[in-house]
Amino acid sequence: MLDKKAGLKRELKTLLKERNAMLIAHNYQRDEVQEAADITGDSLALSQAAAQSDAKVIVFAGVHFMAESAAILSTDKTVILPRLDAGCPMADMITPEELEREKSARPGVPVVAYVNTTAAVKALSDICCTSANAVSVVNSLDSDEVYMIPDRNLSHYVARTAKKKMEWWNGFCPTHERLTTEDIINAKEEHRGAVFVCHPECAPAVVDMADHVCSTSGMYKYALSSPARTIIVGTEMGILYRLRKENPDKTFILPSKALICPNMKVTTLEDVVVSLREMKNVITVPEEIRLAAKKALDAMLKAPRDY
Repeated sequence: MLDKKAGLKRELKTLLKERNAMLIAHNYQRDEVQEAADITGDSLALSQAAAQSDAKVIVFAGVHFMAESAAILSTDKTVILPRLDAGCPMADMITPEELEREKSARPGVPVVAYVNTTAAVKALSDICCTSANAVSVVNSLDSDEVYMIPDRNLSHYVARTAKKKMEWWNGFCPTHERLTTEDIINAKEEHRGAVFVCHPECAPAVVDMADHVCSTSGMYKYALSSPARTIIVGTEMGILYRLRKENPDKTFILPSKALICPNMKVTTLEDVVVSLREMKNVITVPEEIRLAAKKALDAMLKAPRDY
């Protein structure tokens, strides 16, 4: 097994050079994939890095909507998703047809789309947001009302501080939804004095228990700056790889064994190598959809920041 893994690493290194390619991996990917990646991060940051790179081929170890975002921003590059069956249940919880109906029921109300949406849904939205900038994006809009999709938990979190009247779609991340208040109570009892940091995709009752709420990129910053020696981490387990690597003197606790996203874990190092070797699973977005979705992404990037 070790010989096979070493061989895959060697082949990947050779292929990346030969194809003028870059491997980017989401924070929730398997350790072996993150270890081999040129860059790791959250979905939008990775797509932006891909667009700004000189690479001609982008291998996106993530899920489908992430590769779509890279394709939207990188028209001059070939974007590969190692596993086409790596989807996102939350992104699939709202369709363009459903969003059209919601927009018709709220004429003139701007739609804020979490980046965890399909390109076709982004194309019908006014502006995108990430978990890191959602509050500032919502507050930047010249409207007293906002409709947010698709995550009810992120929307609820934003509504706590945003200066807008908000409504939202009833979607959610199944992985974050599985984290319960009982899990946190048990973890805190077992690790006295530990702080709890969680993702805003968690249920409101769980968010209420957090010492700090932030995106995955925010968790890396928090871990580096926090004086806490033990941190309970309320997000998908893949984040532990980099947290432990960057903070070897700190202990990170996963409060639930259910914090595993099967869609993020479906991609193996072998899948990455095979997809690049055969140049298969190329992701494209129809131009009409791409331009409209890019408009929503560009609007987000131009919005004032308060984070």
